Amino acid sequence: MRIAGGAALVLLLAGCGGSEPGANEAVANAAAPAEPVPAAGAPTPVTPATTIPAGEGIPGVSAPPPSPAPSPGDATAEPGAEAAAQVLRDYFAAIGDRRFGDAWRLWGGGGQASGMTQAAFAQSFAKYADYRAAIGAPGRIDAGAGQRYIQIPVRVTGKLRDGTPVSLAGPVTLHRTGDIDGATAEQRAWRISDSGLKPRPVSEPIVPQ
Repeated sequence: MRIAGGAALVLLLAGCGGSEPGANEAVANAAAPAEPVPAAGAPTPVTPATTIPAGEGIPGVSAPPPSPAPSPGDATAEPGAEAAAQVLRDYFAAIGDRRFGDAWRLWGGGGQASGMTQAAFAQSFAKYADYRAAIGAPGRIDAGAGQRYIQIPVRVTGKLRDGTPVSLAGPVTLHRTGDIDGATAEQRAWRISDSGLKPRPVSEPIVPQ
């Protein structure tokens, strides 16, 4: 009797718990969520754990916008011919106002390129009762080895303290250092480096060509 009962129990368990392996796998797969399939051509999402170096990344997702091209008035652009001409206007305006120290400092090297001390520079203008300048059209900027040079024609008219008329004309050369590493703001600014002003007949044109 025990043997028969044991056999019947084995058959009962086989009938209740036995099933094909494929059926069990189908049930397990049905319980797990399906992996999402990205649409064709869609950008790859960036997960929070993704580290993207600055300036790099996935185009359209994390890449920074392109930098705008510098405009002519951009502060990062090098001072051009008009900036050099403005320095000359400031220089002669300072002399006309008898602000000789301001004029002297517009020479290169903080005034040293004038070849005179500030006191000697001021004394050289003491003989003039009137001193005015007309600025001509700037020439082209010569560049090389990080240096910039430009010549601008100038005509000076005035008179001495005794009433004698004065007329000078010639090119004035200005210099600046290009925007290179290590150059100071003063070195990158236009400053007078040489003057070719010489006595001229009063009847000559105001601005030399």
